[in-house]
Amino acid sequence: MARRVERATARAPELSVAAIGGRVFRVGLCFLSGFAGVSQAQDAIRPSTPGEEVRLMTADAAILEAQDTRKDLPCTVTPTKPSLGFDLKFHSGYEVTFNLKEFAGSDNLLTIVFEVAQADRPGEPVFFSQHVAVPPIDDDDRGPAYLQGAFDLGEGKYHVDWLMRDRTERVCSSHWDSEASLPARDKPMALDIAAGAVQPVDPELFKQEPPVTREPGGQPLRVKVVINFAPQDSAAATLQPLDSNALVSILRNISRDPRIGRFSIVAFNMHEQRVLYRQESASQIDFPALGRALSKLNLGTVDLKHLAQKHGESEFLGSLLESEVKDSGEAPDAVIFAGPKVMLDDGLPPETLKQLGEVKVPVFYMNYNLYPLANPWRDAIGSAVRASRGIEYTISRPRDLFFAWSEIMGRIVKLKVGRTGSGNSSSQ
Repeated sequence: MARRVERATARAPELSVAAIGGRVFRVGLCFLSGFAGVSQAQDAIRPSTPGEEVRLMTADAAILEAQDTRKDLPCTVTPTKPSLGFDLKFHSGYEVTFNLKEFAGSDNLLTIVFEVAQADRPGEPVFFSQHVAVPPIDDDDRGPAYLQGAFDLGEGKYHVDWLMRDRTERVCSSHWDSEASLPARDKPMALDIAAGAVQPVDPELFKQEPPVTREPGGQPLRVKVVINFAPQDSAAATLQPLDSNALVSILRNISRDPRIGRFSIVAFNMHEQRVLYRQESASQIDFPALGRALSKLNLGTVDLKHLAQKHGESEFLGSLLESEVKDSGEAPDAVIFAGPKVMLDDGLPPETLKQLGEVKVPVFYMNYNLYPLANPWRDAIGSAVRASRGIEYTISRPRDLFFAWSEIMGRIVKLKVGRTGSGNSSSQ
């Protein structure tokens, strides 16, 4: 049976157990009994020629077309409700749960095939496929294991037809409807994915942005972004994917504004008390270089010299604020701080706050705080921004990022026009 497709690809399901680089690893989680998961290799179901029909295996096509629920390979499929991420895309997917006893004996291979179609365009689905290598399972291995898959959606209503089969052609299949929709108050938001679009989740967090067509005429804005790459939980030993995605999304949102022509980036980490990455007055943010720098972040260790400093964090942050705001060379049109809260036991020195009060550059703070009610107190960076007569915005949800940035840019442009107008008046 032939099925038409406009584009097709797959993302390897995210597992708590995984095979990386062709090597299978066992993970001793309490709810798993040694099942090892997927290879990162992807199989895209594509037509041989763009615009032609995609041909699935006859049996797979029949199951997807009939929309029967099969359980001869026992499994439970739980759809994931679409949710808007900080990258301004809806994320959806599924979780598959099954018992290890189903695969006792020799190794096996699971093949997952599914299609996602707009409800009003059922004849144009997007196809995904994935192969999951299952190592030999001991006869006494029992207990649940699970797989997860994900894809991105634009606003709209969708139907998903899904199946998984093993080497003996046992099949588990499921079918469900899904809707991605913004609340009425968020309709002004411009998403980063078109309505009705179905896309694979991009695994490259730090891939380079395509060039942005800047607004012609006038003077492009210059901004400096000072961002704290740190987890929400200051005691965490790693930077969690949710935190990384949110912080990178803040940077990408800034980088895509056509009114900005030059970027200076300072990425630091309070735990390590050091600047991780610096980029001066560039026409584009170098995300791959930033990613390479952050890969060296090691939150699980503490430098002994930092332990010996009684006020190490306060001194580091105070010095950073003075050098990047007050003592920066060519003044940018705005300095933007971003990141989670920095709670210091002894706060910033009064002399630092006094010096920041003399800053003439507009200062903003995009405070990434997922749980504002749990931590409503102003942090050290917030105190510094307040001293410089800046404005702080709490970023807890994707809508906060969109509307905060819209207001920040409005203020920067207004201040820039005001300064330019004053300059022209005084020169006449």
